[in-house]
Amino acid sequence: MAWYVYILRCGDGTLYTGSTDNVEKRLAAHRAGKGAKYTRGRGPLELAYSEQLPDKSAALRREYEIKQLTRQEKWRLCQQM
Repeated sequence: MAWYVYILRCGDGTLYTGSTDNVEKRLAAHRAGKGAKYTRGRGPLELAYSEQLPDKSAALRREYEIKQLTRQEKWRLCQQM
């Protein structure tokens, strides 16, 4: 089962990185205020980047790698999408 790592661009200009097995469903949850606490009140939320990985373990590792990047490096990654 495929998993995904994604980056959201928040309305306040910040970026949020997460992982899921269903990007559309997770984005809807974030927009409804039922996603991560960080994204609540930071709308509108826009999907800036997503990357498919083979399983949950790989997605969590990649999420950690992305979270270690600088803000500028994350923006460059988003521009590749």
